[in-house]
Amino acid sequence: MRHETFMRLALEEAQRAADLDEVPIGAVAVLDGEVIAADHNRRETDQDPTGHAELLVIRKAAQRLGRWRLSGVTLYVTIEPCLMCAGALVLARVDRVVFGASDPKAGALVSLYDIQNDVRLNHRFEVLSGILEPECRSVIQGYFRKKRDSNQ
Repeated sequence: MRHETFMRLALEEAQRAADLDEVPIGAVAVLDGEVIAADHNRRETDQDPTGHAELLVIRKAAQRLGRWRLSGVTLYVTIEPCLMCAGALVLARVDRVVFGASDPKAGALVSLYDIQNDVRLNHRFEVLSGILEPECRSVIQGYFRKKRDSNQ
């Protein structure tokens, strides 16, 4: 399945984040079946609280396309986007967000909020969840398990 192919690329980005001791979340932007941007969390590396994978990919995709409206773009991300990232996805006018694992503590698409369906906002997008969920969940859980174990 095509969604799984792109999610595997997002998982590779998540692994790059883990290799940098960043929270392992990866994202990939796709337009017409082509990857136009990919990145991973870089908050620690860049000392930037907005250094989330989704925001970095949105910026790269907009630069590559030469437009801020990302209509036609599907964003693949390993973990459900937070409220900041979900807001940016609305503002960027993406068509679809595909994520692997939900985030019950900060997720803004299905877990805590339903931003993409809020009729008060000027844009809505399709959400597909659960793509390679076990793999996506395993990467992030393994990272935090390792962090907890090293602090004991």
